Amino acid sequence: MPERRPLTPDQPWVEFTVTDADWDAAAPELLTSMYSQLILIRTFEQYVLQLAAEGLVHGPAHSSIGQEGGAVGSILALRTGDTVNGSHRGHHQFLAKALAHVEPKGIDPTADYSPEVRDVVLRTLAEICGLDRGWSHGRGGSMHLQWKQAGAIGTNAIVGGGVPLAAGSAWAHRRADTGAVAVTYFGDGAINIGSTLETFNLAAAWRLPLCFFVENNHYAVSTTVDESTAEPRLSARGPGFGIRSWRVDGMNVLAVHLAMREAVEAMRAGDGPTLVEADVYRYYHQNGPFPGSAFRYRTRQEEDSWRARDPITQLEGHLARRGILSAAQQKVALDRANQLLAETGGVLLEPAPGGKPQERRIRPAEWPDPAFVDVGVRGDLSEFAGVRTADRDDYGTTATMKFVDAVARVMDRRMATDERIVVMGEDVHRLSGGTNGATRGLKETYPDRVLGTPISENAFAGLGGGLALDGRYRPVVEFMYADFMWVAADQLFNQIGKARHMFGGDDPVPLVLRAKVAMGTGYGSQHSMDPAGVFATAAGWRIVAPSTPFDYVGLMNSALRCQDPVLVLEHVDLYPTTGEGPAGDWDYCLPVGRAAVRRTGSAVTVLTYLAMTGTVLDAVEQTGVDAEVIDLRWLDRASIDWDTIGASVRKTNRVLIAEQGALGTSYGGWLADEIHRRWFDWLDAPVERVTGGVASPSISKVLERAAIAGTVDVARRLTELNGGGDRG
Repeated sequence: MPERRPLTPDQPWVEFTVTDADWDAAAPELLTSMYSQLILIRTFEQYVLQLAAEGLVHGPAHSSIGQEGGAVGSILALRTGDTVNGSHRGHHQFLAKALAHVEPKGIDPTADYSPEVRDVVLRTLAEICGLDRGWSHGRGGSMHLQWKQAGAIGTNAIVGGGVPLAAGSAWAHRRADTGAVAVTYFGDGAINIGSTLETFNLAAAWRLPLCFFVENNHYAVSTTVDESTAEPRLSARGPGFGIRSWRVDGMNVLAVHLAMREAVEAMRAGDGPTLVEADVYRYYHQNGPFPGSAFRYRTRQEEDSWRARDPITQLEGHLARRGILSAAQQKVALDRANQLLAETGGVLLEPAPGGKPQERRIRPAEWPDPAFVDVGVRGDLSEFAGVRTADRDDYGTTATMKFVDAVARVMDRRMATDERIVVMGEDVHRLSGGTNGATRGLKETYPDRVLGTPISENAFAGLGGGLALDGRYRPVVEFMYADFMWVAADQLFNQIGKARHMFGGDDPVPLVLRAKVAMGTGYGSQHSMDPAGVFATAAGWRIVAPSTPFDYVGLMNSALRCQDPVLVLEHVDLYPTTGEGPAGDWDYCLPVGRAAVRRTGSAVTVLTYLAMTGTVLDAVEQTGVDAEVIDLRWLDRASIDWDTIGASVRKTNRVLIAEQGALGTSYGGWLADEIHRRWFDWLDAPVERVTGGVASPSISKVLERAAIAGTVDVARRLTELNGGGDRG
């Protein structure tokens, strides 16, 4: 008969409870600090619901009422230098961190609120109402709260979306050796999300000081935890990933605090990530001022049973029992909190003119200027002031080199001169520089800054995003194939691409994403796409597409200086080719927004990029058409060289956009539209396009060649365009 031996996880998983003896041992100033935060956050949330009922909050108002014990108990175990992020229901966590920052010794419930506390309440309420004096000038609203100086690095509207970003913050803390830790707050829905589970694995593998704090409020809108998972004890996930885990009554603020102190102590000691599950309950529906029972997915009896364990009521009992704060003093403290919110509302609101009695409106002066709408989508490029730029014509002597060698050597040069650069991706640390040699020699020279990752694009792209937002590091993230961006689409587009603008437009996001375009290599539909057309629709990204070794070096140097996220496209067909590269000087930048005219002509303007540039030049030579060939190099809307394009269009009066990839994700589609709008009166004919087919490339060599555009396709279209007369 087979033998069976029970297996146990390597990391402990415990249920954590406290007794009256623990309450008696708690320092009075700790309990009064907890009480001050709890009642202020509760009062704040009640006021937000009141404003929402009056139509003064545009968008959702996800109340945390009932869940305050988890936030306050855990955050009072942290230092200002520790960082936290959270989910769409994150007012309580944000306020707890901000209040602890401005009052590190705690808020005295018997004293008046300090100006700093009043400012936190005012700016937070203003942000939730979408007003200019808010933390992000009203852009973030209820779901996107950030105050980096306080360690509140951003709440998030995407379920599980902020978890990988917190891993980046944790990596930065460990690298800086400050002893700081990161905490990411999320709920019972996010614990089953791929990005969360990927980050569990990555954080454990790299032993990051990251606490996964799970607020198990038992409902994702109306679906229960029991319906969503076969293991409703959500902290059970931790040991499976090698993460030490605690399960605690989140309605008991002291229990949360003591469990969190243990978790923080373990992380500061270098023991890797932790997981704390706090059993809590949101008193109201997913959004708005009504209880869940009003929507019939919960019973009043269930709601009443949880309210009987209210964290504030529990704490009030112990404060009175120990003689720390009498019932009368508690009432005064609560009245003071209500008065503060009323006064805060008075700053932002005024009686509605001609309205009913008690009807209010936002004071007009509090709204942001509509002209601010697009400010800060990207940076202003001031980081390039005084930087030496060069193009091929003014560089001097060059050297012949392989394209892939330029890729590896410029990264080596930049890592040698900038210790902030961190390279990460799958297999970048092995195989003599990854699957194509693009990171050759880097791991040996910079062993702690070249990170071979698990296969987890969501997690390591998000970790890179967290590093960029941290501000101390400059991550370079490699995707082995561009198609993998779909796996990490949330992190690339919802998080990294939107972060600067969403949080007010001021904070840089200096991340470089390297992605391989592999059409023509036989890797089929899921490893062959050109993502330029997709990224061009994402306002926060800049895009570069080098076609020569010289351009690669200058464009990568610019990308690594830029304070915006930059996608650097690399075509595998170019890796083995040779061309002109730098000789001795590897520090020049190619100017942002400068295209290269590869051939002058008067018959037609051909716009192209990446490996298609050589294809176009071959087609021009074969046909004899006097085409002007422009290698775009910068592809995003903000960086494209409109001046060079416009001058060429006014000369040739015809345009052909040539790209290799599929029609559906075509980069040329939006570019043709823009050219029509800008230079319609100069065009003798509509903009023509050469693209691949409708289908993605297939494995079959014949079908793959049929799916992508090549020299024959460009030559045929050039001949057709030139057929109306001799323009050469």
